[in-house]
Amino acid sequence: MSEERFDYVIVGAGTAGCLLANRLSADPANRVLLLEAGDEDRYIWIHIPVGYLYCIGNPRTDWLFRTVEEPGLGGRSIGYPRGKVLGGSSSINGMIYMRGQRADYDGWAAAGNPGWHWDEVLPYFLRHEDHHRLDAGGSDPLHGHGGEWRVERARVTWEILDAFRDAAAQVGIPPSEDFNRGDNFGCGYFEVNQKRGVRWNASKAFLRPVLHRPNLKVVAHAQVTGLLRRHDGSGRVEGVEYRIGGTSGESKRTLCDGEVVLAAGAIGSPQILQCAGIGAGARLREAGVTPQVELPGVGANLQDHLQLRMIYKVRHVRTLNQQANSLFGKTRIGLEYLLFRSGPMSMSPSQLGAFARSGDDEASPDLEYHVQPLSLDRFGEPLHRFPAFTASVCHLRPTSRGEVRITSPDPFAAPLIAPNYLSTDRDRQVAARGLQLTRRIVGADALRRFEPEEIKPGPSYRTEEELARAAGEIGTTIFHPVGTCKMGPASDPMAVVDARLRCHRVRGLRVVDASVMPTITSGNTNAPTLMIAEKAAGMMLADRRQH
Repeated sequence: MSEERFDYVIVGAGTAGCLLANRLSADPANRVLLLEAGDEDRYIWIHIPVGYLYCIGNPRTDWLFRTVEEPGLGGRSIGYPRGKVLGGSSSINGMIYMRGQRADYDGWAAAGNPGWHWDEVLPYFLRHEDHHRLDAGGSDPLHGHGGEWRVERARVTWEILDAFRDAAAQVGIPPSEDFNRGDNFGCGYFEVNQKRGVRWNASKAFLRPVLHRPNLKVVAHAQVTGLLRRHDGSGRVEGVEYRIGGTSGESKRTLCDGEVVLAAGAIGSPQILQCAGIGAGARLREAGVTPQVELPGVGANLQDHLQLRMIYKVRHVRTLNQQANSLFGKTRIGLEYLLFRSGPMSMSPSQLGAFARSGDDEASPDLEYHVQPLSLDRFGEPLHRFPAFTASVCHLRPTSRGEVRITSPDPFAAPLIAPNYLSTDRDRQVAARGLQLTRRIVGADALRRFEPEEIKPGPSYRTEEELARAAGEIGTTIFHPVGTCKMGPASDPMAVVDARLRCHRVRGLRVVDASVMPTITSGNTNAPTLMIAEKAAGMMLADRRQH
């Protein structure tokens, strides 16, 4: 077994891993190894924004995870997309730039995580941001310029989406030009991670520009199979074992003089820990793994946003359904993108967003809308042949908690994923309220001229109980899993890492990705994950200087 030695070994070249590799290798004295179990991000549909339709559910770019049969979803098992290439899920996601709300981070700090208040994390968002408003110039203290992470206004507008925004205003949700100022209440077009109509993923932003550094090594198709720990009584993690090219590939061992960093995401990071014997002892024994460190929070606390996709058939207005279902329309779409990098092929999955309160008892918005000028039964299937739009609503602060758990010692075997959607009365109540609010918006005067007709879930669901049942029938993930390696003080028995993201009871090991979020942010989770990595890199470099 070949052996190398580095100062930092980063496991996972996704959103967090790419940024970490950039920051940690900026000092030529730091030898950095970045391991990615998936492929390089060369597939053309990664880079064309509408290509998410061809990346999600594609084994070339997606790990193709599935949940267990979820009781809250009527016994359905649903697909659980996760990026399988450099850039991770930033290579296949919806490209929406969304920080969340001030209260999210203040809540993290209040739970025993000093340094994570909104005012303390905001500089880390700004540090890598390159914010380009298409309709305004000048500086803004709440937005960064010149960083690696490109942020632009959505490039395509639609009459049906403008009407939805006007309808939202008529029911009390005002227009918004910026969802990223600490309070995202309102309705408007999303800002997206694109550069002139091309997806801007973490690999492009943070990794490619520094691949020339002699102190940075990137290895794709590298599945970590074990964590190496010292036998001197300290139990310190001193490296990793990994295999290149699948189960029959070449095994390698890498030693680490500094720290091993798990950045494999809310599914991958707890899986690696559990396979290494770090987790809930009873669960590990059930999976055939000998427990090494008792950390019951590993894999627990899974949170995700469940989207409820309401579909409305309309009249007298253009939607993508008509364009994409005709040869002339397809040709025009292709030429517009080829010549101008605009039009439907430059669209993110959702262009219009809205944030609202499900009730007067909410201090800040707890519902998010993703509104699309199209409709389809599920991603990967054809668009409907009739004109329609989709208004997806999700509960931003679910009270349901799930888990990620290995079922065998095999690091190549997919873990069990049980989000436990709609398992609390509160989540079912908010789901019903979200569907009711959608109907209020669609019933407003601004949309009346398009004669919207509810196709999904359908008008037969009326009472709160019926609507909660409908939510279980139509609900699906919006791809925001977090929380499975919870950040918290040592006094919290379910905490996995401390406020500096160092693994409790395991020296030499940090976790830096969305899994460390104690509670899910009130919006899309990619931008917060980058912030976490930016802050972690600063803490790691500061700790190294002290030693």
